[in-house]
Amino acid sequence: MMKAKNRILSSAREHDSLAAILTDHKMAALGDAFINFAYSLALSARRGVPSGAKVRGSLLAEGLRRAGLRQYIPSGVSSHELADAAEALVVYAWLRDCITLEETVSLLEKNDDLAEGLRELLQKIIHRIRPS
Repeated sequence: MMKAKNRILSSAREHDSLAAILTDHKMAALGDAFINFAYSLALSARRGVPSGAKVRGSLLAEGLRRAGLRQYIPSGVSSHELADAAEALVVYAWLRDCITLEETVSLLEKNDDLAEGLRELLQKIIHRIRPS
C-alpha cells in the first residue's frame, strides 16, 4: 500500500497551500472513490451487512462549510466544487498518512448526521496538517 501511495504522491503536483489541495481536481477524483468507499464501510458496520453508498455532494459541501474551510476556496464556486474540495482534502490527508482509513470509517460511522461526521473528519485533518 505504501508504494502505491508514494507513486500517487510523486505523480501529483506539489501543494504549497491548503487552497492548492482543495482545488486539485485530480485529487478530488480519487477522493470521490475514497470517501464513498469509507462511507460504504461505515454503513456496513452500522447495519451489520455489506452496504454500498455514495455520499451526496451537498453533504460534502455542507461538511466543508461547517468545518470552516469555505474561506480557502475561490468565491462563486458551485456546491459540486465545494464537494470536490472536501474529497481532495480527505484523500490528500490519507495519502500523507495524516488520517487512516479506519479513522475515517469510525468518524463517519458514529455520526447519524453525515454532514457533521464529515465536519469532524475535515477538522481533524486540518488540525493534523496544520497543527495549532
